[in-house]
Amino acid sequence: MRGRSLDQKVAVPVVYVAATFMAVMDTTIVNLALPTLGRHFHVSTDAVDAVSIGYLVSYGVFIPISGWLGDRLGGRRTLLGAVFVFVVASALCGLSTSFGELVVFRILQGVGGGLMTPVGLAMLFRVFPPSQRVRAASILVPPTALAPALGPVLGGLFTTELSWRWVFYVNVPFGIAALVFGFVFLSDHRQSGISRLDVCGFLLSGAGLGLAMYGISEGPLVGWSSGDVVATVSAGGSLLVCFVVYELRRIHPLIDLSLFVDRLFRSTTSVMVAGSMAFFGTLYLVSLFLQNALGMSALRAGLTIFPEALGVMVGSQVVSRVLYPRFGPRRLLTGGLLAIAVSMVLFTQIGPATSEWLIRLDMLFLGYGVSHIFMVSQASSFTTIGATRTSDASAVFNACRQLGGAVGVALVTTVMAEGPTRHVGSTVVPALGAYRYGFVASAIVAVLGAAIALTVSDVDAAPTMVRRARSSAPAHGTCEPMTAPVSEG
Repeated sequence: MRGRSLDQKVAVPVVYVAATFMAVMDTTIVNLALPTLGRHFHVSTDAVDAVSIGYLVSYGVFIPISGWLGDRLGGRRTLLGAVFVFVVASALCGLSTSFGELVVFRILQGVGGGLMTPVGLAMLFRVFPPSQRVRAASILVPPTALAPALGPVLGGLFTTELSWRWVFYVNVPFGIAALVFGFVFLSDHRQSGISRLDVCGFLLSGAGLGLAMYGISEGPLVGWSSGDVVATVSAGGSLLVCFVVYELRRIHPLIDLSLFVDRLFRSTTSVMVAGSMAFFGTLYLVSLFLQNALGMSALRAGLTIFPEALGVMVGSQVVSRVLYPRFGPRRLLTGGLLAIAVSMVLFTQIGPATSEWLIRLDMLFLGYGVSHIFMVSQASSFTTIGATRTSDASAVFNACRQLGGAVGVALVTTVMAEGPTRHVGSTVVPALGAYRYGFVASAIVAVLGAAIALTVSDVDAAPTMVRRARSSAPAHGTCEPMTAPVSEG
């Protein structure tokens, strides 16, 4: 009876949303607690970043193998196993008695995080046919956009009012609920005819992504000319090139890189990379700007950022119900990225005298633009990908999104060349110009992403461009196809 008493179009999204929410929120909530962790464990500011970098590296290492594991062991078993690892590691992080223990448990936590999202997304797209993926995305995107906005609020609340340990403990009840629900209601799907694990491909991809993520994360902190950074980025890039060459020659590769021959998947994934760079770089920069430049507390800054999540929630419903069936992905992706660029330009005009409500209004507008990117790209990317390649496509899509976010944070940190503060006589004041350079950099990335979005084919995405049936329509399905032909224009 397992998994049969509840429609899988309900069961899979519930577990996927819970898993993705935990994985996304974990980054922002822990970043806010880093200064407190450094003081508690008597670790320098530079060294304490190992808590975040260790998680990002292990997360990147295990994304490539997620597709193979999901097909070999079954999506249900792999997803719930990943959630279990993430929850146990979260509890162990909260119980850590030394900095070394905390870093090790964070690496273990990254293993679970690296498997949860791509496996869950692959299960999701097996359950929802192309005609229903916009509806699915409209449900899934708001929680995943809420997570990075809620992270600073909870992080500030926990570190100031309770204990830093609660930034890890908060995952435990969410994870246990997802595990119980998934164990009872999820059905399994196992791909037949799965080849043996491509060990060499896994080592090349895992080491390449891990080294690249490490170098990109460390570069803004210690300098891009640092020997360690140059060595790790170069080694990571070289290993990834070797991985591509090796995989293209294999009959049964770890990841089917011929996915990039598909023009819709290639263009929408590229847009997702640009969107992730612009959005996550912006979110990181805004948090610093509000606290360091405008003098807000962590909790107040988190509340000011929060309207971004409201913008995503409203925007995702408008896009799925009204805009996507009429205009298709090309226009919406282009418009969303341009909206991010406009939002960043507006941020360059914000100063200490600016009303907080104007800042919140800009964050609301930013979230509305972001909803056009994440929801639309997730709904359309897999339209022309066959069911047998869904797991590979999900792994590639999530790896690109994760790498894009890391590069976006590194970019805005790097362009803040003069540093977040400057000296005026004997007084240290915020260097507003440095933050403005960061906002301009994010705006430029968003504009470049909009140019890429113009290559997206609405014709290829046509199976997803369906209008929801009205309540008065015959109850033969949830959607009706578009009656007007889809054009590239």
